[in-house]
Amino acid sequence: MRRLRLFAKGNLDLRDTLVACREDGVLRWNGINQLLRPRGISAHVRHETATRSDALRAADGAVPAALAAVDLPPSAYPLSSQFSAALFDAAHDAVILSLQPDLMTVLARHRADGYLFYPDGYERWPAERRRWLAEHFIAEDPLSAEQAMWHLAAVVARLRRMSAAPILVYTVPAAVAGEWIHDHSGLAETLATRIRRFNLGLIDLSRDTGLSIVDVDAIVAREGAGRMTLDPLHLTAEGCRLVAEEVVRVLDDLGCLGDAACG
Repeated sequence: MRRLRLFAKGNLDLRDTLVACREDGVLRWNGINQLLRPRGISAHVRHETATRSDALRAADGAVPAALAAVDLPPSAYPLSSQFSAALFDAAHDAVILSLQPDLMTVLARHRADGYLFYPDGYERWPAERRRWLAEHFIAEDPLSAEQAMWHLAAVVARLRRMSAAPILVYTVPAAVAGEWIHDHSGLAETLATRIRRFNLGLIDLSRDTGLSIVDVDAIVAREGAGRMTLDPLHLTAEGCRLVAEEVVRVLDDLGCLGDAACG
C-alpha cells in the first residue's frame, strides 16, 4: 500500500477532518484514510496545533529558555508545538494549513525578547501565573485579513524554499448563528464579515502563490450549515467527511494520489 505523508498544521478543523471526529465521545468519522485506503493509499497525517501565521513564520524549533523554565498548565498548544519548525524541516508529500488560527487567536508578545506566545486558557490560570503573564507579556492585536495574508505568504515562501510539496489551506465557514444583520451602519466588524474578508484574501493569495484552497465555506454553503456545522469552528461528522473528500479531490488533481510524487 502506497504511503502519503501529510503535515497538518492547524486546529480542530484539520484534526477532525483528516484524523478523526468524535461526537458525544463516539467516533463518527475516522479521517481521510477512510477515503484513501480503498484506493491502495495509506495517509500518515502528522498533526500539530497552530497559533497564528506570524508565529509560525518565525518558528525556529527552539522554545525560549526562560519560557520553558516556567511551569505552565497543560494545554492543547504545548510549547513544543507553538515553536515547532517541523513543518519546514521534514519531508512531506503535502502540507495542509487553515485560516482558523489567524482568525480567532490573540497572542501575547514578550516585552523584552519580542517572541510570540499563546497563553491558552490563561483566564483559568492560578493568580501567580496570571501576574507572571502580565509582567512579562503584552497582548497583541488580532490580525487583520491583510496582515494574515502577508504572514501566510511568508510561510508559503519559506515552505517553497524547502520543498515543492503542494500547500492546501482551509477556509472557514462564514455562516454564524444569530447574525441576521441587514444594516451595518455604526456597527463594528462582525465575525461573519471578518471570516469573509479572510476567505476572500486567501483567493488573492492563491493567485499570487499557487497554493490550493480547500473551500470549507463553499462546502458548508452548498450542503447547509445546519447539517454541516456545530459553529464556524466545528464541523459535524458529515461535514468532516465532505471536507476530507474535497482534500482528496484536490490532492488527486495535484497528482499526489498517482504513482508520481506531488509537486
